[in-house]
Amino acid sequence: MTNGSKALYSVEEVKNEDYKLWDAYVEQHSSGALYHKMAWAKLIERTLSQKPRYFLAKDTSGKVVGVLPLVNLKSVVFGNFLVSMPYFNYGGVLADNTDVSTMLVNAATELADNLNVSHVQFRCSEENMPSDFHLSTHKVNMILDLPESQDALGKSIGSKRRSQIKRPIREGVSHKIGGKELLDDFYDVFCQNMRDLGTPVYSKKLFAEILNTFEANVHICVVYWEGKPVSTGFLMHYKDKLEIPWASTVRYANRISVNMYLYWQILSYAIEEGFKQFDFGRSSIDAGTYKFKKQWGAQPHQCYWYHYVPKGKALPDLSPDNENFGLAIKVWQKLPIGITKLIGPHIVKAIP
Repeated sequence: MTNGSKALYSVEEVKNEDYKLWDAYVEQHSSGALYHKMAWAKLIERTLSQKPRYFLAKDTSGKVVGVLPLVNLKSVVFGNFLVSMPYFNYGGVLADNTDVSTMLVNAATELADNLNVSHVQFRCSEENMPSDFHLSTHKVNMILDLPESQDALGKSIGSKRRSQIKRPIREGVSHKIGGKELLDDFYDVFCQNMRDLGTPVYSKKLFAEILNTFEANVHICVVYWEGKPVSTGFLMHYKDKLEIPWASTVRYANRISVNMYLYWQILSYAIEEGFKQFDFGRSSIDAGTYKFKKQWGAQPHQCYWYHYVPKGKALPDLSPDNENFGLAIKVWQKLPIGITKLIGPHIVKAIP
């Protein structure tokens, strides 16, 4: 950072009076995502009890020239660290230029040193961080450029997948796309699926808060079979992209390919609503979820997850693939769903 850039710009933690300026900046920035929005700060603090530390950069005239949302996650099991942004696939710095970006990153690393955290993680969609940061590229976001019509989508996926979509239709499935009225059905399927995967579940309160806070940006799709919800997707959109951060199917319904029907209906909805892209979420290359998303025509977009690690610290492995978590996953899979709903939210809030 040059002395000139120090004089031109200033960085500080955001104040209440700057919230509207922050959101206006996110709206106009080409890389701005819904997860950069200011409302997440209070939502995460209120529902997950984790502390937001949001940095704002201004020029000498008071104009916003950059933002960096950070959340300080703490737990006895997973430690103390900072993430931009936790729980989702996007975050990191938004800035007018590299000088501003550098100042925001320096503010984050200075905070990390002061808080004695193990590391800072920046979830970026492009290479834009210091070269001495640890870079993880094992994940990709799977994104589909949507065709102009449902017919064009059907042709693009081929006859085998069209046949898989028809199977649940013959079995009499139906679906609904809506909002808050579908939350209970979504959550029942979500909890069952997460338990079967051995993953702690978020609280229903979190999803209710997201629906309330971003009402215009959120929908839920639920598939029903024999009168019961069996497959579901929690949908969020921003600008011209529709994303599915959470999707779940109960195991017994997999035999009729109900998840193919779920995604067909969601993609058809995305086309009807005029979205240009559909974001299937992140996957590891060649994993089962990667192959499932690829069959719809989705293409991998590299995730650049940078890590600042203070001197004397080591970057912890918090991924589900860590063999240290293997026993915990097996135990979790055997718990009653009621128990997972009760204790899961206290665990998962510290998993980024």
